[in-house]
Amino acid sequence: MKNQIGIVSYFSTGAYDTNTIDENKLLSTILDELGLPNKVVAWSDQQIDWSSFSTLLIKSTWDYFDFYPEFLGWLAHIKSLSIPVYNDLDRIQWNSDKRYLFEIQKSGFDVTAGLLLEKGSDFSAELLENELKSKDWVIKPLVSGGAKNTFRLFAETFDRQKPFIQNLLQQESFLAQNFMQEVEEVGEYSLLFFNGKFSHAVLKTPAKKDFRVQHYFGGVIKNITPKQTMQAKCQELVNEFAPSCLYARVDGIEVGGKFNLMELELIEPYLFLSSSEEGLRNYKNALKKRLV
Repeated sequence: MKNQIGIVSYFSTGAYDTNTIDENKLLSTILDELGLPNKVVAWSDQQIDWSSFSTLLIKSTWDYFDFYPEFLGWLAHIKSLSIPVYNDLDRIQWNSDKRYLFEIQKSGFDVTAGLLLEKGSDFSAELLENELKSKDWVIKPLVSGGAKNTFRLFAETFDRQKPFIQNLLQQESFLAQNFMQEVEEVGEYSLLFFNGKFSHAVLKTPAKKDFRVQHYFGGVIKNITPKQTMQAKCQELVNEFAPSCLYARVDGIEVGGKFNLMELELIEPYLFLSSSEEGLRNYKNALKKRLV
């Protein structure tokens, strides 16, 4: 059906969607209400004829980092078909590798970018201390999501922790970042934008004795109204790095009264729609403007 819209998801194994509301179904319901035929499909499904869709909405490709070469190949294939895709494929590919954080940092924004540890390299506590000026770090893959292989690393226990991480480093590149105490003490803010306009925001607080804010790790999510200064700074980020995106989620913390970017999510962010009627309405209006 050539006028059918593809809602692009993944084959769920429960690893990244435990304790979540199915936003694929919410999106499908919105499209039904707009009179737009649609179907939820996994990006890695070899049986799908992608040319049969009129438009693709990238919604929950939550395992792309587990199969990154295949995902890049899929992006190239979809691009060759010249099908409208939201978000734009070039922006998605740029956003899939956390090197983008260094680009944003060079543009003058406050960013927790960290230190790049290339695949196959060696690293030491001395290197991290000298480069990051701290003794408490978080290490994560350069291409990752859902807190996969994300660990807190301490200088005093480095020798015990290193072998496991060094083995992972032989398989892929990592980022080492300072552990930001604000995540543990306050939480991480997520501001949602549709068609470049602010929609709604949440504060994600980690479970006790954890630093991962994802709700499937026990993190608590609550709706908030962000400070005007925070919203304005996030708007600047969206204007510069996601100006044509259907959706963007800006994740960060407040350090010394200034917003500090942790992640700019342009691929498949959870949009926290189930708890925000205003957000759901804004999402529907954004989709209507793009698709109807």
